[in-house]
Amino acid sequence: MSEVGIDLEQLTEWLVERRWFASKSRELSQVGVIDTPLLDAEHPQLRIALVEVHFGAGTHEIYQVPIAIDSDELPAEARIAVADGGEQIVYDLMAERRDPPRLMKLIAAGGQVASAEGRVVFAWREGAQPVPEGAEARPIASEQSNSSVAFGENAILKVYRRVEAGVNPELEMLRFLNERGFRHVPGLLGWYEYEGRPADATLGVVQEFIADGRDGWEMVLDGLAGDPGSLLEPLRTLGRTVGEMHTVLASDPTDPVFAPEERGNESLALYTASLDESIERAFLDLPEDEALAPIAHRGEELRDQLRGLAGIGGAGMAIRVHGDMHLGQALFSDPGSDRGWTILDFEGEPARPLPERRTKSSPLRDVAGLLRSLAYAPLAARLQRKADVPEDWEPRARQDFLDGYLDAIDPTLLPATKREVDQLLAIYELEKAVYELNYELGHRPDWVGIPVAGITRLLEVETV
Repeated sequence: MSEVGIDLEQLTEWLVERRWFASKSRELSQVGVIDTPLLDAEHPQLRIALVEVHFGAGTHEIYQVPIAIDSDELPAEARIAVADGGEQIVYDLMAERRDPPRLMKLIAAGGQVASAEGRVVFAWREGAQPVPEGAEARPIASEQSNSSVAFGENAILKVYRRVEAGVNPELEMLRFLNERGFRHVPGLLGWYEYEGRPADATLGVVQEFIADGRDGWEMVLDGLAGDPGSLLEPLRTLGRTVGEMHTVLASDPTDPVFAPEERGNESLALYTASLDESIERAFLDLPEDEALAPIAHRGEELRDQLRGLAGIGGAGMAIRVHGDMHLGQALFSDPGSDRGWTILDFEGEPARPLPERRTKSSPLRDVAGLLRSLAYAPLAARLQRKADVPEDWEPRARQDFLDGYLDAIDPTLLPATKREVDQLLAIYELEKAVYELNYELGHRPDWVGIPVAGITRLLEVETV
C-alpha cells in the first residue's frame, strides 16, 4: 500500500496495460508509489501519484498518474485500483471529463503545493488568455506516449506520463518560439512541474488548441486520392515554415541552450560510426524476400556509400531542432486564415532519453524526417484511399518542399555548397530509412518496399 492506500497489485496490472507505458516487454521486479502530492483536498481529492517501476536489470522508470480518489463509480476505463481497503476508488484523472478542469484551474492560478518528497509548481504564461469557464473537457484518445485533454476549442493540456529529470523540450521550445513571435506553433499558455528528490521535471504543458487545423498526414492522403497536384504549393509552404522555424531557433547567440554551434568533423564522424553499426546489424540477417532484392547483399556497398557521404568539407551548424518531424506533426489551417501551417509536438522522439532530445543537431535532421514522410504517403494513399498516385508525385513534392525550405532557412546554418547539403541530408535520410527497414520487416512486411526504395536511391547519391 502507498501512503494514500492504493492497492499496488491492482495499480501494477493497470499500469502495464497503458499505451503510454514504455517498457511492456521488460520484466518488472517492483512497483511503488514514491510521492503523492495533494493538489486539491475538496471532494473528490486530487493528487499526483509518482509511480516508480523497477526492472530485473536493476534499472527503473518513474511515471506520472494524476488521480482522483472517490467513493462514486466513474467510467470503467478510468478506474485504476481500490484504496483504503476498498472504501475508496482511485481513478485516472486524464481518462474522464469531470475533474481535469480542476487541474487546469490550478495551473492557471499559479502557486505551488508541498508534498512529502518535494513540491508541485504551477505557472501561467504572462499575458496568456484564460480558458473560458465551463469549456468542455474532452480526453484525446489517440495519443501513444502521453495523455491530453482538450478544453473546448481554446486549449489542450498535455500530461507527460514518463517523468525524466530536466526541462521537457516541448516547454522549452514553445516558450522560446512564442517569445520571439513565431506564429506557426501553438501559443504556450501554462505548465506545471515537480521539484523534489525523485527528479526536477516538467509534468505537463497547456497550449493553444488549433481548432481549424487539419492533420498534415491525413490532408496529404486525401489530396493524393483527389487532386495530387493541389498539394505541391502547400508542401512548398510547409518547407518555408520549417525553414523559418529553424532560423528563429538559431537566432539568439546569447542563450547557451539555443545558440547555434559549429558542427565539427569529429561529431559527424561519431554520428556516422553509429549509423555504420546500425547498417551492419540491419543487413546481417536480412531475409530472402523479393521485395528486398534491390538491396540484397549490398550492406557493404551501403556502408561504403556512407563513408563517402561523410567526407563532406563542412557540416554547417548544430541548433535545437524539432527532432521528430513528419507530416503528422503539422496542422494546416484554412487557406483563408493567416496561420497556414502549425508545427506541433516538440518533445522529440519519445523513446530517446530526455538529454538526447535536447541535444543540438543539424536542421537537416528535421528535413529528412519530412522527406521520409513524403516517401510513405503515396503507398499509404494507395492502400488506405485506393488512390491512383502518379509515379512522379513524390519527387515533385520533395523538390517543392526543399525549394520552400532552402528559400527560408538562414544559409549560414547549412553546409556551404549544394553538394555538401545534399550529402548531409542523405546521411540523415539513410538513418531513417534503415530504421524504417527494421520496423517494417517486423511489423508491416507489405510496406517494406518504401525503405527499400529510399535506400536504393541513397546508394545513387553523388559523393565527394
